[in-house]
Amino acid sequence: MNELGELNEASRWLNVVVWLGLGLIALWAVVWVVRYLKASPMGRVSIRQAVRIRRSWKRLAQMCGLSVTDKMPTALASLANTDGKNPPKPRVLVPALKVTPDDFGVMAWANCLPKVGLAEFQKAAPYLADAWGMTRVSVLPGDKPGQVMLRGVRVDPLITATAHTPTGRPPQEHATWELGVDEFGMPICVPLKEVPGVAIGGLPGFGKTSCVNRLVCDWAPSSAIQFVFFDGKVSHAYEGDYADLVQRAFDFCGDDLEEANKKLKDLVQLRRARSASIRRVLGVKNMWHVGPSKDWPLVVVVIDEAHTYFRDHKGSDPATKKLAALAAENARLVEDLVKKGRSVGMLTLLTTQKTTGDAIPTFIRDVCPVGLSFAQKTADAAVAALGDDIREWPDASPVTLQDPAYVGVAVMSQHGRPGFIRIRTPYVADAHAASVAEATTHLVRHPARLLEDLTNRTVVDLSKENDDPEPPAMAA
Repeated sequence: MNELGELNEASRWLNVVVWLGLGLIALWAVVWVVRYLKASPMGRVSIRQAVRIRRSWKRLAQMCGLSVTDKMPTALASLANTDGKNPPKPRVLVPALKVTPDDFGVMAWANCLPKVGLAEFQKAAPYLADAWGMTRVSVLPGDKPGQVMLRGVRVDPLITATAHTPTGRPPQEHATWELGVDEFGMPICVPLKEVPGVAIGGLPGFGKTSCVNRLVCDWAPSSAIQFVFFDGKVSHAYEGDYADLVQRAFDFCGDDLEEANKKLKDLVQLRRARSASIRRVLGVKNMWHVGPSKDWPLVVVVIDEAHTYFRDHKGSDPATKKLAALAAENARLVEDLVKKGRSVGMLTLLTTQKTTGDAIPTFIRDVCPVGLSFAQKTADAAVAALGDDIREWPDASPVTLQDPAYVGVAVMSQHGRPGFIRIRTPYVADAHAASVAEATTHLVRHPARLLEDLTNRTVVDLSKENDDPEPPAMAA
């Protein structure tokens, strides 16, 4: 009777375990179905692909040479073969694979094995792309030692146009530029902390200004950032690409070289005044040691169509000589901002069609640590924008981006790794830009006025032309 009771008790517990297991399976199935139904159409395709990849991985890995044979028997197999008549068979080991789908394709993480590491996965990448139905598969070192990351894209992110809607919230980190996604659908962020200048080149209409617009829209909600625009395509603030954003700027300049000269002198004077007072006001020699603030903001100087302000005018008549002198001095003033503005919190962004020496003087261009290039017509223009190393990477050259499908695609060097990456930058609608600018107009303060409040000294006389860029003596 006792035994019968124990059997019944065991049976009841077995039923509980079975039903609990079935319940967990049902819950997992419901979660999976809900996630599948909530996914976008592209995401559903990726989910189905991920399921096939997991199911076929062990077989495919062996076919691609991503496996090793372990001839050493396990302890359990050795114990089972005490008589030595049936030696255990060698085991075939396959790297464990974890797969996550997204709209562009799948992300996968695999553990390395002896003789199956990064190089072997990179060699097998083309075969994996064919087997998985992907446009391409890239292999990079994983987040942990002994791990590789595989990125498979079914749809080419470079030809998939994207749009960006600004959140209207201050950025979580100052001076982080979210550019877009690379050719494998991975987000690309460029840190601009401690960066004095950025040079952006590319043919007209291929996305230079839109790229800068996103930066302005994302950074505009922060009171610790102030903007000034120089737009060489237009004469007035209500014209051109920055008309919707100009109300967020503390100053604006059109294509008038004389006006640009005065405003650049004011900025250089601000730079010198900041240099003279930074130790006393902030207690440090480098603003980035404490970060930008409302009282000492990061000053972003946007110079669009920069060649307008630097072009060498040829001619012997007085008017041409005057323009040539202004252009030469403008170049000298911008050189001052780029070479000396980093530590006091001044960032200069220059855009032009070709970043050759006649458009942006080499003494300015070559000290800009960050360079981007949208489509270019010639290899020389690509080299001017990205450096001579781009010749070693012809597949990444911006010369290959002249097709209309690549409007908004830029090339830049990879930080910390050799080579170049191509980036799809999103489009920011004019209505969104105008909305952000209008909502953040109250944050506009002239950095010179802010510094005057801190030092009780006039920094820049905005009421008249200033021919002397030297700042007045600072208070003791």
